[in-house]
Amino acid sequence: MARALWRVVEQRGIAHASVREVAQEAGISHGAVQHYFATREEMLVFAMDFASEQTSLRVAEGVGELGNPPHPRDMLRVMLTEMLPLHPDARATSRMSGAYVLEALHNANIHTHARDGLTHGRDLIEQIVRQAITDGYISPDRDPATETNLLLTLTGLTPLLIELSVIEPQEAAGGAHLHHRCQSSSSASASASASASASASASASGPRSSGLRASKLPPRPSPRARRSPGR
Repeated sequence: MARALWRVVEQRGIAHASVREVAQEAGISHGAVQHYFATREEMLVFAMDFASEQTSLRVAEGVGELGNPPHPRDMLRVMLTEMLPLHPDARATSRMSGAYVLEALHNANIHTHARDGLTHGRDLIEQIVRQAITDGYISPDRDPATETNLLLTLTGLTPLLIELSVIEPQEAAGGAHLHHRCQSSSSASASASASASASASASASGPRSSGLRASKLPPRPSPRARRSPGR
């Protein structure tokens, strides 16, 4: 039934995600669906819980294929990759999540459930980042919360995290500002380094720095030649 709901949302949109439509898509009776879900809200929550479980299983499988112990970078790569719509199940989950969040914006119960789920997922990623800092894989001057938020921007989840109050807008803006400042600092350092190298090269090359070979420069006139003819 959860996959039938995914298909309805993917093919027809969240507006068609009713008990009747899902029953028709699943090939079962309307009463059979109502036996499990008294309301549309319960059905949506179940479908998202099922999606989260499937994502967790894929992540666990991917992490299990890593070394022992796995490198934090590889664990984060597996987790973040599974959040991207790169295969059919992930695409269905991604579209269902988008529709679910839209529903959550206007439904207090779904809002709370969605927020709690996203908070849990974000906390798992921050735990890995914190452990990576402790183990020396990440510089100790990095803030784990900011690094986590920056990582999540790669998945496009930041707007959803803000909408559902998982992170505050200023946290996301602060992370973006810090990232821009680091990038600008790196660019300035690279530019300064390149200028210094160019200057050193020019000093070492002497006459060649002007683009002319020394043999092609005109000879300097002798002191006698520079005197006026009348003297």
